Amino acid sequence: MQIARTHAQLIEARAALTARMQGGVALVPTMGALHEGHISLVRAARAAGFQVIASIFVNPTQFGPGEDFARYPRDESADCAMLAAAGCGAVWLPDVATMYPPDAATAIEVAGPALLWEGALRPGHFRGVATVVATLFGQVRPDSAWFGAKDWQQVQVIRRMVRDLLLPVAIKTAPTWRDVDGLAMSSRNRYLSAEDRARAPTLFRTLEAVQARLHQGDPLGPTLAAGRADLDMAGLAVDYLALVDEKTLQPLDRIAPDARLIAAARLGSTRLLDNLAL
Repeated sequence: MQIARTHAQLIEARAALTARMQGGVALVPTMGALHEGHISLVRAARAAGFQVIASIFVNPTQFGPGEDFARYPRDESADCAMLAAAGCGAVWLPDVATMYPPDAATAIEVAGPALLWEGALRPGHFRGVATVVATLFGQVRPDSAWFGAKDWQQVQVIRRMVRDLLLPVAIKTAPTWRDVDGLAMSSRNRYLSAEDRARAPTLFRTLEAVQARLHQGDPLGPTLAAGRADLDMAGLAVDYLALVDEKTLQPLDRIAPDARLIAAARLGSTRLLDNLAL
């Protein structure tokens, strides 16, 4: 696996991958602190015939005031070992000055699926996400980019950006990778205390229970309210639990073909996100 820290090294690594191997280039963008969910994206891209370049960059512009940028987990050597073992061809390790030159004057403003939920709770978050992803696309020039379904709203924001700006990148989504108890894997799970880790799977179990009740015909409003109450009783502070259109992220007042349950809740200082197709 090649390691690139400068744009010139990245261009050289990409050229080497495409010269000696068949298949397009897939980008797996990450902020590091990798887990099996990230590695599943590398494996899925490899299985689809792509050469994989993974990026590791903790993006400061998607963190708001008081969020965990400074303490976000970082373990470059362990991350690179996991990527190499999974068959990743190159890893892109830019610094902040490379991603955001001092004279940079451009950022991407997003609306549509970025307006509600995470967008409302974390102003500027998706502006930072869209800008860094577009920059990575310009640097890596991938044929496809692979994202996990856990951050469902983020994927829809990126899909809309790619569609609106006519970017030549196919956006691929792989299923959420879960621990054996159902908790969606996340780099931030390592923040959880032992007690909170034991309670954290309640979020997914609640989504499953709401899904089952809606499938059997229970009314939407009371069912969502009962789900929020269950989370509250389990000690999770609910930011939202809603039924939305899976592409626009607009709230729904009835079950529809493209409906998706989305949820975010806090355990101590850790936010948990999850979602489930209806």
